[in-house]
Amino acid sequence: MGVVGYAASFEQFHPTDLLAYCQQAEASGFSSVMASDHFHPWVPSQGHSAFVWSWMGALGAVTSLRFGTGVTPPGYRYHPAVLAQAAATLEAMFPGRFYLGLGAGEALNEHITGDYWPEAPVRLERLMESIEIIQELFTGKKVKHRGAHFNMESAKLYTMPDAPPPIYVATSGPVMAKRTGKYTDGLITVGAADEKLRMLMGKFEEGAREAGKDPSTMPKMIQVKISYADTLEEATENAIREWPNGGMAFPKADIRDPEDFEAMAKLVRAENYKNRVLLTPDLDEHVSYLQHFIDLGFNEVYIHNVGRTQEAFIKAYGERVIPNLRWPN
Repeated sequence: MGVVGYAASFEQFHPTDLLAYCQQAEASGFSSVMASDHFHPWVPSQGHSAFVWSWMGALGAVTSLRFGTGVTPPGYRYHPAVLAQAAATLEAMFPGRFYLGLGAGEALNEHITGDYWPEAPVRLERLMESIEIIQELFTGKKVKHRGAHFNMESAKLYTMPDAPPPIYVATSGPVMAKRTGKYTDGLITVGAADEKLRMLMGKFEEGAREAGKDPSTMPKMIQVKISYADTLEEATENAIREWPNGGMAFPKADIRDPEDFEAMAKLVRAENYKNRVLLTPDLDEHVSYLQHFIDLGFNEVYIHNVGRTQEAFIKAYGERVIPNLRWPN
């Protein structure tokens, strides 16, 4: 059986409200949470950007859900050693329930420390070196590291889980997809054209097999964006007002300020969401949309409803969508 997960949008909601939504999601049949790790919202009107690492401890205590970050960029706001400590602590407190979702990051959140924001190839180098450090610390041994991007002097994690949490990596290109399969435990991506998703999956599986792993047993996670409301007009208005970045079909990793995204948001129209955010009140269309990703081979599907109507969306999905999804045996 696959996983239907709830995407907790820290850019849009107060963390206390997100705890309540996750409790409702668990009661409605969602089995996992993917929580965003932002310092800033995309646009100022989204209104929030709480610290996800404080919140995940509370989530573990008030639900039985599996949960993790979607995603945390190591090496800018957090030294990899600090992330390893945070991840080990959550897995020690909630065994088998935490996953560490990592990614290359965006200037929107990571430029705040004032360091040079590197181009994409260097960002991927930093990500892979961070993963190496985190995995070394997860052995529980004393570790020293001197690398191209990070140094670490004799560090050892003392509070350790029985088994380290899995590391999943957000990928959007072939090179990183193959590395993810080879060096980590699972793949995270977002909705895209079928040919791109098949390519990413193929490269991930190729890397996994090179490392002697069985890719069919590894998590392949996709986060999809939807706007659910009572009418198409309302669903469309919600998306444009609350999640204009979803209609921006260009790379966003180098843009620094929510105000810059706000200026670009004035250009976003309903047609810009085509193939990027599902806009419909028809729950049968939601079932078909998610089923398509399951049929492509994803075994964990996380849904982000971009509007403010989280309670209605969770209730509708619990009653009409989750029970009608078909998973391979």
